[in-house]
Amino acid sequence: MNGDRIALDTTAAIDVLNNTGELREWIATFTLVSLPVPVVGELCFGAMNSQRAGKNRRRVDALIARCSVLDANLVTAEVCARIRFRLKQSGRPIPEHDVWIAALCIQHGLPLATSDEHFVLVEGLEVVKR
Repeated sequence: MNGDRIALDTTAAIDVLNNTGELREWIATFTLVSLPVPVVGELCFGAMNSQRAGKNRRRVDALIARCSVLDANLVTAEVCARIRFRLKQSGRPIPEHDVWIAALCIQHGLPLATSDEHFVLVEGLEVVKR
């Protein structure tokens, strides 16, 4: 694992926002924490769709400000296509947003902190279970 950098999936980002367990302290040990852009979209939607939309959006915005956002480009699209094709061939597809999250992490050489089991199906993705 690249010991100074990590990317968060949506479950890990929500855990950070909710101060779940020791995750915040663990995240603080990294010099660079990244959020793939699909994670940002999911967090923004979750905030908008909540009972306390304004408060939750401010919390999401504060987290985004502390992280590096991984934007998608043509390289990401190619990596994404390869991942989807391999998963389809194996008969074990994963949710579309998660394919993009995995592609961004592979493209940038970042391990992914997650509690979602299906990310281990993605060849070439380093998964850190938290």
